[in-house]
Amino acid sequence: MKQELKNPFGRVYLTIDVDHKNKWVHVNWMGYLTEENVKTGAQAYTDALAEAGYNSVLNDTRLIIGGWDHSLGWVLNDWAPRAARAGLKHFAMITTPETFAESTASSFYSKLKSFSVKVFEDKHTAEQWLRQFSLSN
Repeated sequence: MKQELKNPFGRVYLTIDVDHKNKWVHVNWMGYLTEENVKTGAQAYTDALAEAGYNSVLNDTRLIIGGWDHSLGWVLNDWAPRAARAGLKHFAMITTPETFAESTASSFYSKLKSFSVKVFEDKHTAEQWLRQFSLSN
């Protein structure tokens, strides 16, 4: 079942889909993200991951407008260790090159130590990479 998170204006900024076939949680971020959106969304899909008992996330950021630098410190220092404790081991991030969101993704990728992460420009390649971990359990 797909979960949708909406901002105060009623616009969806995140969808969360537990993919039982591939044994991962697929999240799709969209629009402008506030720090509160990032915190609420990250916690929601971490909860979904733990509940499903999976260890992989397919994180699609191609529809984000602008960056999420305002939340990077929290993501790295607070959320990532908690996500790892919740079972997250493999994180495939799909992003669009040369965007503000991609710039933040690069910072995230280079500084993250809690679990393995790889950044991709297309969904198919990200899925292929993630399946080697998610389906081996």
